[in-house]
Amino acid sequence: MFAIASDDVEEVRRVLESGEAEPNAQVGPQSALAFTLTNDRLKNKIGIVKELLAHGADPAALRNPDSNPPEALTQDQVSLLSPPPSTTLDGMDPATRYFISKADNPDTRRASALIHRSFFRPLAKVRYDIIGQDRALEQLFRVLSMNSQQFSVAPLVVLLCGPSGHGKSLLARKFGSLLEVPTHTVNMTTLRSTHDIWLSHSMNPYEEPSSSTLAEFLIDNEGKRCVVVLDEIDKTEDEKFLLSLLMPWEIGRCSPEAGRRHIDVRNVIWIGTANIGHDLVFAYEAERPDPYSMLSREEYVELMRQFRPVVSDRLGASLVSRMTTVLPFVPFTEDEKMAIAAEALYTLGKDLVQTLPSETVETMLRRAMDDYLPDEGARCLYRSVSTQLLDFSM
Repeated sequence: MFAIASDDVEEVRRVLESGEAEPNAQVGPQSALAFTLTNDRLKNKIGIVKELLAHGADPAALRNPDSNPPEALTQDQVSLLSPPPSTTLDGMDPATRYFISKADNPDTRRASALIHRSFFRPLAKVRYDIIGQDRALEQLFRVLSMNSQQFSVAPLVVLLCGPSGHGKSLLARKFGSLLEVPTHTVNMTTLRSTHDIWLSHSMNPYEEPSSSTLAEFLIDNEGKRCVVVLDEIDKTEDEKFLLSLLMPWEIGRCSPEAGRRHIDVRNVIWIGTANIGHDLVFAYEAERPDPYSMLSREEYVELMRQFRPVVSDRLGASLVSRMTTVLPFVPFTEDEKMAIAAEALYTLGKDLVQTLPSETVETMLRRAMDDYLPDEGARCLYRSVSTQLLDFSM
């Protein structure tokens, strides 16, 4: 209760990860989730809700009067057993409603169960860091499950591809932090020769600064689980610069310098990001019977089938044939776009948003939706929200 009441997302995460508190613990007469949703003083409510859900809070508690008792009602009110409005889907902001609905969805639980008993289990939390891409995450969890059960002996190589602003780099960055393993990020746009990749320093501003090259990183973590992110792999100046990845991805060994011993990289998780297939994604979406709705599993499998030849044409069949999976990222649904806009508004606005009438908040969200550009994805929603908040603060 004190962690939630402190309005500190990091403190909530700490007590949950340390085991000091359980995500489904009762906070007085309420569950921790209900206590959070009914606390109007919290400025970081969405972040705290996401932490509770990521650590296993059960939304079903919101339907249980023992964990979410109704508010005190007058005799004139007839809904004597109604829960507090803020704990019902209709009473939540679009972002909170999105994450609560996701956690309550049986498909979410089934997909997360695929890696429940494996080393990759912490990655199930990524569902509450990324909005959308449910089918891509489901397929990713399938691949990780096969790898953990040793149904595949090849190194783990994942390519995230599709339109800009749809979560590829965010997912790639989350791998190492959620698994609590070292990560090295290579900016592939800087390569000027085949050997450059092994000399590249980590370029991720979200990681601790490091003076190690990729080769030194792999030597330091030889035989261990670690993550190498190859960001913007499709923007490498020459596809020939990627040929030195063939042996690591085929047999899990690499030799950055001729004549030197091979480095064991079988436990490295290689993750590439690319904008390949941008046009294919939107064309496929437009031809669906119900465009911009949630894809079925069958539809996503068909999109993956169409994607692989496109990626092969761009990067070369010899490289792509060694990739474990190619995951297309797809356009957001209307609910997902509204959730992104709401999360941006409440995260960036905090004090200001709490002073605004609900009608004004609704207008700001609708305006952000009107400013949405599919080619830019979530970035344009954040930009629109930021501009509107600036106008209100001046």
